[in-house]
Amino acid sequence: MSEHTVKAFDDDLNALRALIAEMGGLTENAIDNAMKALVTHDGALAHSVVEGDKRVDELDAQVEKLVVQTIALRAPMANDLREIIAAFKISGIVERMADYAKSIAKRVETVSTIRNIEPLTLLPSMAQLAREMAKAALDAFVARDAARALQVIERDRAVDNFYNSIFRTMVTFMMENPKTISECAHIMFIAKNLERIGDQATNIAEMVHYSVTGEKPAEREKATLIEAISGD
Repeated sequence: MSEHTVKAFDDDLNALRALIAEMGGLTENAIDNAMKALVTHDGALAHSVVEGDKRVDELDAQVEKLVVQTIALRAPMANDLREIIAAFKISGIVERMADYAKSIAKRVETVSTIRNIEPLTLLPSMAQLAREMAKAALDAFVARDAARALQVIERDRAVDNFYNSIFRTMVTFMMENPKTISECAHIMFIAKNLERIGDQATNIAEMVHYSVTGEKPAEREKATLIEAISGD
């Protein structure tokens, strides 16, 4: 690439990072506000989360347009191409995270009659962990930090443990209180949405790791283990 082309490509990458960072910030706020609305039974706040999702969709469309433009005009290769493709995929994942937050917000009114049961006390902690994973994964993308990405992947099991605990508790609660089955089912859907946010954060982290190192995390761990065994 010529010096001019390199600068133009760097400008495109910085623009992509800025768009995804904005998407990430909006999505993190959506998760927080959806859970706050759930806990405080705030229908107006829940509605603002639903409406705010439109901006995330707009940013996702801008990312797609810029990615296509960058590939067409700059013809990136190797590491540069991996980062561009990773940005495109990560944008779509963040958009899905925002959809999960919107889904939680839409259920606020339905579960407003349920109070003082254990899963409702666990959901905010689960949401905080999922949100922290999302933020860390996106920070790793902006910083091109493969080590930080691996730390996100390692935290996914904790979100799964939250979900499994809530699921078991809700099944027991529904068996003991059949009249609450409908509302409890919504709580289980909320927990599942949070679990999916954690999964998507893990997917982002895996993409970051691959875009930086050229290796999938599992491959990297296997190679490290072989080196340790062989003493290389």
